[in-house]
Amino acid sequence: MIRLIGYFFGIGTMLALLVAAGAALYIGHVTKDLPDYEVLAKYEPPVTTRVHAADGALMGEYARERRLFLPIQAIPDRLKAAFLSAEDKNFYNHPGIDVTGLGRAVLVNLQNFGSGRRQVGASTITQQVAKNFLLTADQTYERKIKEMILAFRIEQAYSKDRILELYMNEIFFGMGAYGVGGAALTYFNKSVSELTVAECAYLASLPKGPSNYHPFRHADRAIERRNWVIDQMVENGYVSRDEGNKAKTQPLGVTPRRAGDYVFASQYFSEEVRREIISRYGENALYEGGLSVRTTLDPKLQRLARKAMQHGLVKFDTLRGYRGPVTHIDVSGDWGVKLGEVKGLDDVPEWRLAVVLDSTKSGVSIGLQPDRQASGALVADRDEGTISKEDMSFAMRHVVDGKRLKANSPADVLKAGDVIFVEKKEGSDSAYILRQPPEVSGGLVAMDPHTGRVLAMVGGFSYSQSEFNRATQAMRQPGSSFKPIVYSAALDNGYTPASVIMDGPITIHIGNTTWTPKNYDGNGAGPSTLRAGIERSRNLMTVRLANDMGMKLVAEYAERFGVYDRMPQHLAMSLGSGETTVMRMVSAYSVMANGGRQIKPSLIDRIQDRYGKTVYKHDERGCEGCEAAEWDKQSEPELVDNSEQVLDPMTAYQITSMMEGVVIRGTATTLRELGRPIAGKTGTTNDEKDAWFMGYTPNMVVGLYLGYDKPQSLGKGATGGGLAAPIFKEFMGDAMKGVPPVEFKVPDGMKLIAINRKTGMQANPGEPDTIMEAFKPGTGPADSYWVIGMGEDGSNGSGEALSPRASQAITEGVGGGLY
Repeated sequence: MIRLIGYFFGIGTMLALLVAAGAALYIGHVTKDLPDYEVLAKYEPPVTTRVHAADGALMGEYARERRLFLPIQAIPDRLKAAFLSAEDKNFYNHPGIDVTGLGRAVLVNLQNFGSGRRQVGASTITQQVAKNFLLTADQTYERKIKEMILAFRIEQAYSKDRILELYMNEIFFGMGAYGVGGAALTYFNKSVSELTVAECAYLASLPKGPSNYHPFRHADRAIERRNWVIDQMVENGYVSRDEGNKAKTQPLGVTPRRAGDYVFASQYFSEEVRREIISRYGENALYEGGLSVRTTLDPKLQRLARKAMQHGLVKFDTLRGYRGPVTHIDVSGDWGVKLGEVKGLDDVPEWRLAVVLDSTKSGVSIGLQPDRQASGALVADRDEGTISKEDMSFAMRHVVDGKRLKANSPADVLKAGDVIFVEKKEGSDSAYILRQPPEVSGGLVAMDPHTGRVLAMVGGFSYSQSEFNRATQAMRQPGSSFKPIVYSAALDNGYTPASVIMDGPITIHIGNTTWTPKNYDGNGAGPSTLRAGIERSRNLMTVRLANDMGMKLVAEYAERFGVYDRMPQHLAMSLGSGETTVMRMVSAYSVMANGGRQIKPSLIDRIQDRYGKTVYKHDERGCEGCEAAEWDKQSEPELVDNSEQVLDPMTAYQITSMMEGVVIRGTATTLRELGRPIAGKTGTTNDEKDAWFMGYTPNMVVGLYLGYDKPQSLGKGATGGGLAAPIFKEFMGDAMKGVPPVEFKVPDGMKLIAINRKTGMQANPGEPDTIMEAFKPGTGPADSYWVIGMGEDGSNGSGEALSPRASQAITEGVGGGLY
C-alpha cells in the first residue's frame, strides 16, 4: 500500500513538474513581447486646451478627449473612496492581483458556463491600468495573463498613489469625457472638490460601462448602479450610514456642460485665436497639448461692441422693410415639436423663434419655441404671446420678389404657420416685437494703440448665422478713411496742416484714358487748407496732394502703417480704392494714436504649456534690472520699448489734431455729444457700398464698417458719418462711462499758432474764423498766400500765387469752387 501511494505520489510530482514547466514556458513565451511598462513614467495624456479672456474668464475649450489632468493630491479623498469601493476595495493591500476577488470570479464563471452570460472579471485597478495603457481590450485568456504579469511589474515600479493617479486620469466616462477632472465638468459642471457623495458615486459607476448608465437614456439603471456604489462606500467605512441613505435619495442631477464658448459674444474672437494657435503649433498642440491661453479680450467691451454693432445693423435693416418669415410649418397638432426642429441663432439670446398661430388686423398671436431640458428633449409647456401692429410697424413695408410693397395690416404680412424671430417687449410678460436677421453686415475692432492688444472684435451680426469674420477676413475698400495715411505722409515730408491745396476739378491722364475724380457732393470749395481737406473729406484735394508728393511716397507710408503689403501706385488708391481689412485699418490708426510707433496687433497675451511654462508672450519689451535678487537702492527698472518709429511723433499729433476737427466741425459732428477728445475719420466708398468710421481716444482705437457681403449700394445718401459713426458713438459712450476724459498729448517743441481757417495764414489778433494750429519747429504759416495745384489745366507742381478770382471766392466764401 505504501509502495502504491509512493508510486502515485511520484506520478503526481512528475505531472506537477511538467505542468509547472509548461506554465513556465508559456509565461516565458507570453512575456517575451510584453510592452514596456516604464513608459508610464512619462505619461502625457491628451489634455484639453483652455482659452481665457483677459480677466481670467473661460472663453473656450478645445480637445479630442475632454480631459484635465489632476495630480493625485488634487483628487478629494471622497472621490477616491468612491472609485476604490466600485472597482477595487483592496487596492492598497494587494500586490497587483486580488486573489480573493479572482477566486470569486472563477466560481461565478464556472456557474455561468454554458448559460450564454458574459463572463465576469476580477481586474484590479492596477490591471486596468495595464490594459488601458499597454494592452488591447481583447477578451482572451492570453491578454488576461499578460495583464496580470504587467500588474505585478507595475506594482513593483510605481507607488499605489501613482497607479491610482494614472487610472483616474485616463479612464473614459462617456459624453466625450476622460479622467475624473473632465468628467466632473462634463456631467455636473463642477470641479472635483465640489462633488457630493452622490455625484462621486455616480462618476465611479461609469467606467464599468458609460453607455449602460447614461443619465438620460438609462436613468433608472444609472441610479441603481450609483446606489450600489454608495452602499459599498458605507460598507467600507468611507461614509456613514445616514450620509449614504441621504445620498441615495438624491436625483442624479446631471447638468451637462455646454460645449463651445463661455464668454458671451466671443465666438468670432475665439475662432481667430483657434486659427492662430494651429498656425503656430499645429492641431495636435491645440486639441491634445493642454495649453493655457490668456487672450486680450475684455468681456465688458466685447458685450458693448456687439450690442452697438447689432443695434446699428438692425436699425439700417428695418428701414428697408420686412423680407418674410424664416420658414413655414404646419401648426395643426403639437406645433412645438415642429418648431423645435427649426434652428435659431444661439448667440442672440434676446431673440427667440416663434410660429404665427393667428394673424388679424390688429396683430398676431404666436407660439414660442419650447426650451430644451438637459437631456436635449423639449419641455412639455407651450408658451404663447402676441405682437401688436405697432411692434411690427417696419414690416408694413415688406419685400415680395424684390419689390417693396405696403401692407395695410399684419394679416397682409404674416399668416398662420410662418416661423419668425421675436424679442420680448421690455416690461411685458407676453408682448413681443417682430425681428429679422439683417442682410447687411460689418466688422468692428477695438484695440489698445500702445500695445496692439485687441480688446473687442465683432465679425458680423451672428456667428451662428455666418462664421465669416468680417473684422479680419473681409477685404473691403476703406474709402475716405484711408485719407489720413495720405495726409500723414504729406505732413511728414514738408507740408503743414495750413498748406493750401486747390479743391477744384482735375482730370488725370492715364495712358489713353482719363480719370476725373469728384467730391462726394459733386462740388469744389476752392483753395483750402489740409485741415479743411480732412475735416470735409475732399477727394479732389487728396488726389492733388497725392499727385504733388508722388504715389511712391503714399505707398511707402501705407505699407509702413500696415494697411497694404504692396500697394499699387495708382492715384485712385489715395482715395481708398484698394482692399484691406478692419484689423489692418485699426492697426494703422493706432500708429497715429500712439505717437508714431508701429504696433503688432495681438489677440493673445500669453500661452503656457501643460506644466505652466510660458511658451509665448506678446509683450516683447525688454526690462533690464527687473529680475534683481534684492533692492540695493537702485533706480526702478524701466521697460524698453523696442517698437519701430514709423511716423514722426509731431506728425502723429498734427494728423490727430486735424481728425479732432472731423468730430468738431467735419463729417462726424454727432460724436461731439460724447464730450471728450476724439479723433476720427469717416469713410464712404464708391456707390455707397461701404460705410466706415475709424476713431480713437488717447487709449483706445475703434474701427468699423457696414456693408453687404456681396457688395451693393447701401442706398443713396448712405455715409460713414450717418451709418458707422453712430455705432462708434454708442460703443464709445458706454465704454467710457466713468472714465475721465484725457487730452491728446502735445509733443514737446511744437508751436501752436493762430491761423485763418480759410487762407492758412497767420491770423491777426481779434480776427474771426481762426484756429490754433500745431507746427513743428522751423515751420509755420506761409508768409504769402500760395496754392498747390492752381494751374488752369488742373496740374499740380509748385503752385501759383492766388488769382483775383480766387481771392474773391475766398472772401465771399463761395462753395462751388472755381471751375
